[in-house]
Amino acid sequence: MTQRILGKDLKVSAIGLGIMGMDHAYGAQADRAQMVNLIQSAVDLGNTLFDTAPVYGESNEQLLGQALKPIREKAVIATKFGIVGMEFKDGKFEQQLDSSPKAIREQVEKSLRNLQTDYIDLYFQHRIDPKIAPELVAETMGELMKEGKIRHWGVSNAPLDYMRKAHQITPITATENQYSMLFREPEQELFDLCEELSIGFMAYSPLGNGFLSGKAGGNFAENDVRRSMKRFSAEAVKKNQPLLDFIHQLAQAKNATAAQIVLAWELAQRSFIVPIPGTTKRSRLQENLGAMNVRLSVTEVAEINHILNQLEIDESYF
Repeated sequence: MTQRILGKDLKVSAIGLGIMGMDHAYGAQADRAQMVNLIQSAVDLGNTLFDTAPVYGESNEQLLGQALKPIREKAVIATKFGIVGMEFKDGKFEQQLDSSPKAIREQVEKSLRNLQTDYIDLYFQHRIDPKIAPELVAETMGELMKEGKIRHWGVSNAPLDYMRKAHQITPITATENQYSMLFREPEQELFDLCEELSIGFMAYSPLGNGFLSGKAGGNFAENDVRRSMKRFSAEAVKKNQPLLDFIHQLAQAKNATAAQIVLAWELAQRSFIVPIPGTTKRSRLQENLGAMNVRLSVTEVAEINHILNQLEIDESYF
C-alpha cells in the first residue's frame, strides 16, 4: 500500500476512507455489521486513514470506534469539532458553530467516548467559528496535544489568512477541502500554501459525490442529498458529459475504471494530497484503492490538465 505524509510526520495510506455515507446524506443508514466488516476489510487491504465527524450523526463515530477498537494501532482516525448543531432559519438549515475552548473540550471528550479510544489522530475544525480567533483555537489544540487527547489537528474550508495565523501557534497537519476534476478551486492558492507550510491536503468528494465514476445515476433515494445537488441537475450533467467521455477514454487506454483514473490524477497533482472517497461496498473499496496502481506519467498528467482547462466544466455543488 502506497503511503503519504500529512504535515511533517503523520503517515497514512495514499487513499483513505470517508465514513460519512454509511450514515449521512446518501440515503438510509447502512447495515452496521456489514459496515464494521467493510472498515476492517479496508485495514486488511492497507487503508489506514478513516474520516468521520459528529455532524454525520453520533452513530457514525460510534460505528468507526466499534470497527477499529480491536485494531486501533493500525488506524489513523480523523474526526471533527466546531459544528454543534443545525438550526432551521429563514427556510433553510444553518450550522450552529462553537469553537470556544470550553466547547472544544466538551466535543473532544464526546468523540473519544464514541470512538472508544484514548486519543484522536487528527482533529479537524470542521468549520471556522467567526466569533473565536484562530490563535485561540490553535492554542487549545496545543493543550489537547500535550494532554495526549489528540495527536495532530487540522482545519476544513478555512480561509488562508486564518490558516496562517493558527499555524504560527500550533502547526496544522492537514486541511480537508473538496477537490476533484469537477472542483479545482484549491489549485488557485491553497495548494501553494500547503506546500509552503508543509500542510497535508485531505480531499473530500474526490469523485464528485460519485458523478465522476460514471455510475451515479439520477434515481436517488428520498433522503439522498444528491437529489438537491446542482451538479446532478439535467443541465449540469449535460454540460459535463464531455468530461465523463474524456475520463472514459482515459480509463479504456489505461485498462482502469473511471474512478481509478480520477483518483490517480488527483494523487499525481501534489505529493501531499490524500483523497478520502466513501463507499458502502467492498467492490468499490477495492476499486478505489486500486487507483494507486494506475500510473500516470508527468506528460500524461500535463496533457490531462490541458484538456481539463479547455473543457467548460460546471462546478455547481449545492
